[in-house]
Amino acid sequence: MRVKWWLLLGFLAWGIFWSGQALAAEAAAQGGGLPWWAWPVILFVFTFVIGLIAPMSGVGGGVLFVPLSTAFFPFSVDFIRGAGLIMALTSALSSSPELIRKGLANIKVMAPVVCVSMVTSILGGIVGLWITNAFPSGKYYITIALGVVLFIIFVVMLTSKRVEFPEVREQDGLSRALGLSGSWFEPSLDKVVEYRITRLPVGIFFFALVGFIAGMFGLGAGWANVPVLNLLMGAPIKVATSTSMAIIAVNDAAAAWIYVAKGAVLPMIVVPSVVGISIGARIGAKIAVKAKPAFVKYLVMAIMLLAATLNIIKGLKGLHVI
Repeated sequence: MRVKWWLLLGFLAWGIFWSGQALAAEAAAQGGGLPWWAWPVILFVFTFVIGLIAPMSGVGGGVLFVPLSTAFFPFSVDFIRGAGLIMALTSALSSSPELIRKGLANIKVMAPVVCVSMVTSILGGIVGLWITNAFPSGKYYITIALGVVLFIIFVVMLTSKRVEFPEVREQDGLSRALGLSGSWFEPSLDKVVEYRITRLPVGIFFFALVGFIAGMFGLGAGWANVPVLNLLMGAPIKVATSTSMAIIAVNDAAAAWIYVAKGAVLPMIVVPSVVGISIGARIGAKIAVKAKPAFVKYLVMAIMLLAATLNIIKGLKGLHVI
């Protein structure tokens, strides 16, 4: 067993060193002249701070990591998107089993949704990588498009309201046929809460769109999954957030393989980022108990708006528009 662990660590160290050399060369070509070993330290600190913010704000780490890294770091947007998917996938895989066991993540709701969104997330990853590779200025168009998507996320966060226990008076035919309902024991009410899901066909359309966006930009989709499940399909907020994590685990796993196959997942970026956000999220979860949700929400929205603006400006500068 010890030999296996040493082999694993050896391969990991070799992967970090090898990808670090390539990353440092690319960063130097784009104006970042730091030695290769400085980038893991910077990424660890950067993602640690993101990990502190994410649990308090209710958004995934990938939603903050991808746009901020694209705006501030001299890395290829493909490497950043690949790392963003791995980070979102790690978070989802860590929490989904427990949420499913407690009955909060509804597999019957997840199954028809991911059958479509998994395909669109793969298509999104293929299209995103094709644009950056097929066109000399493709990465700048992707950066601008990312900024536009961030503005959309900002508007969603600004206008969306969460309903703890939505009232579904009547299910649509497809939801009724598939038996999309469930229940869980709610400690705060000291009783079993039952619920029903509705508007499944409309929900599938929105999840297909969200899956494409998540795959194309390497973003976790919790910012969109939760409002669709909660406000449109009538899932209680706890069920919506839990089922969203299970959906992300499937969608991001599918999209991530596209980036792995194309060589766009570098250990140099992924390893320190995953470690940093994991440690930060554990501490952030404890801080979240005392933090004021409204303050944190507006802080994240301000970061989104800043990142959107910076990405659009960076893309336009790359195209020599400004």
